[in-house]
Amino acid sequence: MQVPLLDLKRQHAALREELRAAVERVFDSQQFILGEDVGKLEAELARYTRAKFAVGCGSGSDALRLALMALDIGPGDEVVTTPFTFFATAGAVALAGARPRFADIDPRTFNLDPDRVEEAVTPRTRAVLPVHLYGQCADMGGILKAAARRNLLVVEDAAQAIGAEDQGRSAGAVGAAGCFSFYPTKNLGAAGEAGLVTTGDGPTAERLRRLRAHGGATEYYHREVGFNSRLDTLQAAVLRVKLPHLDSWSEARRARAETYTRLFEEAGLTEFVTPPFVSPGARHIFHQYVVRVPAARRDPLMAHLGEHGVGTKIYYPVPLHLQECFAHLGYKEGDFPEAERAARETLALPIYPELTAEQQAYVVETVGRFFG
Repeated sequence: MQVPLLDLKRQHAALREELRAAVERVFDSQQFILGEDVGKLEAELARYTRAKFAVGCGSGSDALRLALMALDIGPGDEVVTTPFTFFATAGAVALAGARPRFADIDPRTFNLDPDRVEEAVTPRTRAVLPVHLYGQCADMGGILKAAARRNLLVVEDAAQAIGAEDQGRSAGAVGAAGCFSFYPTKNLGAAGEAGLVTTGDGPTAERLRRLRAHGGATEYYHREVGFNSRLDTLQAAVLRVKLPHLDSWSEARRARAETYTRLFEEAGLTEFVTPPFVSPGARHIFHQYVVRVPAARRDPLMAHLGEHGVGTKIYYPVPLHLQECFAHLGYKEGDFPEAERAARETLALPIYPELTAEQQAYVVETVGRFFG
């Protein structure tokens, strides 16, 4: 049996005619940049995320960069964030001219540990940048308290977490800004690059709109230096077709995550495979289903699964503090032991709404044969 890590073709097939009509509508309008669908999508996503304002942009990476710029975080500043995430998080801090300050993760959720945040704060720290990794919110209650004690801004990297909640709080609507990615593999995926920034502050939203268009409120008149990160109308149209299905897709992912966990328990494999931990009061949308396995056996298990047609991936094999481009920050191996352990032990298994019960059973059986 073949079980790919992700199967986007099945989602597309179900929406083919709606997507085709949306794309043709944009072509008929010939408004390819910031057209009517962009404004409508922004309003719909503001409602969905429970944010007051939403500003579309070119990618999730750009969303992070725009948010930091709009909040005046730049040279001389520091931003506390996690070393266990996709590169764009710390990359945006560096591109803003600020310095990433890493703090270790909670080993259960893989998210930034609020108890470690204050340890990383210095007089130059301006903000905390938690990541809602794999579809589960970071402990925003603890992070907000830590930030408030030090008078720090909170910017949420919600690229993997649209629709996730923490104690009733919606991802991306808690801090000064929330940053989303609509990369095609995300739970809500575009047909290319697309992103969004949410905020509860009107002046910040106005500035985000300027910054995404070279800093100009109108064409050829520039109040400040921004860059080009305008959301394509085609991408907005595609996302508007998909958005009404997002909650049902997220629920399907959660159901499949529960099935995996039950199957691993019934097979007696939890001695070798640790299923994801779901925080009490959380709405985990399972952008990824990531398990832990003993470090010495993780890569051989990955090879075994691949040989038997099961797609897997490691998110993320090298923590950010050990990346070559951040060597100048002075971190070394052992500084963040939980992030480093997660990089050695984690493995993502296939999960998507269209994944069948037969495919899931095959995945667990194939894992069982490896450890049997």
